[in-house]
Amino acid sequence: MSFREFISLEASCVDLPSLLHSHYSSMVYELCKSLVSTDEGSVWEYYACQPKPASMKDHMRIKVDPPGITCGNPPERFCTLENPYLCSDECDASNPDLAHPPQLMQDRERNGLITYWQTVTWRRHPEPLLANITLSWNKSLELTDDILITFEYGRPTIMVLEKSMDNGRSWQPYQYYADDCQDAFNMSPKRVRDLTAANITRNEKNVKFEVRARFAVFAGPRLQNMDNLYTRMESMKGLRDFFTFTNLRLKLLRPALGGTYVQRDNLLKYFYAISNIEVPARCKCNLHASQCLLQDGYLQCQCEHNTTGQDCQRCKKGFKARSWKAGSYLPTPNGSPNTSEFKSVSFILDCECYGHSNRCSYIDYLNIVTCVSCKHNTRGQNCQHCRLGYFRNASAELDDESVCIECNCNQMGSVHDRCNNTGFCQCKDGAIGAKCDDCVPGYYWKQGCFPNVCDEEMLLCQNGGTCYQNQKCICPPEFKGVLCQHSRCEAGKDCNAASSSHLSTATLLLCTLLAHLLATLTPH
Repeated sequence: MSFREFISLEASCVDLPSLLHSHYSSMVYELCKSLVSTDEGSVWEYYACQPKPASMKDHMRIKVDPPGITCGNPPERFCTLENPYLCSDECDASNPDLAHPPQLMQDRERNGLITYWQTVTWRRHPEPLLANITLSWNKSLELTDDILITFEYGRPTIMVLEKSMDNGRSWQPYQYYADDCQDAFNMSPKRVRDLTAANITRNEKNVKFEVRARFAVFAGPRLQNMDNLYTRMESMKGLRDFFTFTNLRLKLLRPALGGTYVQRDNLLKYFYAISNIEVPARCKCNLHASQCLLQDGYLQCQCEHNTTGQDCQRCKKGFKARSWKAGSYLPTPNGSPNTSEFKSVSFILDCECYGHSNRCSYIDYLNIVTCVSCKHNTRGQNCQHCRLGYFRNASAELDDESVCIECNCNQMGSVHDRCNNTGFCQCKDGAIGAKCDDCVPGYYWKQGCFPNVCDEEMLLCQNGGTCYQNQKCICPPEFKGVLCQHSRCEAGKDCNAASSSHLSTATLLLCTLLAHLLATLTPH
């Protein structure tokens, strides 16, 4: 199989019953350095190194949307596919014994009691029942084993697993899943045997994203030829990127049906429920760290080889004579650390622009060196600030090309196109939201926020008038005014005459015909 075919499987559709089992042996490269005795004395010898694989579900942050998709508020009954007409189960967010919040997807179940997150039932069929589960780590990770998702009460008939490598700013499909790939995604299904020959098992609860099978393409069925895998990873950047992610997102598009079609007379048995998500991975430290620890709530590589950053993705200050490089798996078994070397002291200008410029200028009267032509929407003496109209990406290092994010303030709702350091724009009166694209209560949106003229709930329209989209009162014929507060009959005038002016054309025509008929019948 070619590398192009291998990578294409991330955007292919896999039949849900197709799973793979194989033995996975953990990778080496656990030491970053060792003290070695030489004729000149003890010196440090450096090696490529990486943290051990771990279960990343303990560190993941879970977000479920749309709002209100989790069951229990308000409480509701539900059935199971096994007993579809015995709807005696209840989901109630106010009762800990009956609640099914998102954090139950990552808890460690004890005493044999299965806990799970659950959505509302499909009461609004045929409107689709859609749910997104976003898993975030605010850290680059590398998959080391199969992702396993355990569904209670049947797995979905259609879903998509996506990944992000830039903390959720952009997404790409990892795998499509469906009972019928052709019908759901107009794609021919690919099964595990398209990757390599293996035993196939069936499990009605579990869905996998198969990592070991992809390793096996290069390392053999038993992963004994790891040198070949490492060689491919060094020569193919896309292969290493394939296993790299910062976020995962599971898009649930249609629940388990328990049959071939939806039974509309019992929609309480259709919902999503997940009891466990396993994400075996390691911190991506670019082969410059053997430990990754939780610091201030975030995973952080403990960098060696004179590197620094959350992913050891740059050289320490003063170690830039040679450009930063990730460590290399080759030559095996120790690899190459690609250690950052000390910068020569012969440089007169200290041009530190965090990679956003390679030009500096010396300002004589200020006696400072400043960066010139900062890129990536940065500015400042060291390109350390964001241009107006951009704000700092808190999850990115200063030398990241995406360190500055566009404010994207709504032109109609905001005062200007600039925002504060957390991305919030300055809103005009009545506007609200990070981008000023929504209105506070009492205002309506129409190319900006305008005060409500009327409100149907408060019954502001008078004399029987009705409120139209909070923008105007629709008045009965005999009243006028913004709130229908004025009578069309002015003082001293015949109100009947005023009312008659609103008679329909058909009524007036009928009256004319009757008058003409009476005139012809009256004797002269």
